[in-house]
Amino acid sequence: MIHPKEEKTVLMVKPDGVKRGLVGEIISRIERRGLKIISLEMIQATREQIDGHYPKDEVWIRRLGEKTLKNYETFKVDVKEAMGTTDSMEIGKQVRSWLLDYMTSGPMVKMIIKGIHSIEMARKLVGKSLPAEAEMGTIRGDFSVDSATAANRDKRAIHNLVHASETQGEAENEIGMWFALEDIYDYKRAEEDIMF
Repeated sequence: MIHPKEEKTVLMVKPDGVKRGLVGEIISRIERRGLKIISLEMIQATREQIDGHYPKDEVWIRRLGEKTLKNYETFKVDVKEAMGTTDSMEIGKQVRSWLLDYMTSGPMVKMIIKGIHSIEMARKLVGKSLPAEAEMGTIRGDFSVDSATAANRDKRAIHNLVHASETQGEAENEIGMWFALEDIYDYKRAEEDIMF
């Protein structure tokens, strides 16, 4: 097991975050939290790259569909009329396709963050995936106003500004996928001796 302060994670400012001019705000929040950015780049992702980024396994895709079904049930929307099916797997495939469209709709900023429990800390800074559920003080809670219901009705992904790896395995996979070893720079922040 690595030392907690050596933990690394991936954060991406999605196309809506870039277009809204929130890159600086997001970076500032990461650095003020005591985390350090050890790689940073603006990219225009291809559909193939994003297809490789999001899982293709049945469990993950079905979970996307189940979230959509739950959302429609909560807001009393006829899922069959809106999506053409009630099958969670088929709905999940549609939602995954919308994600690919969204993540390739403009440039993104990708970064590796390093620091004590960086995966958990980044997820806290970002907030819950559904902006309506994200706490005020988080990136999504403060800056995203989109809803799953609106996104589903418009047949698009939720515009929620940022992606942050959820697990150690996901972080390792995403670092390997999105970053070359020579583009990762480690350094000591001035306050590290004071903070931990």
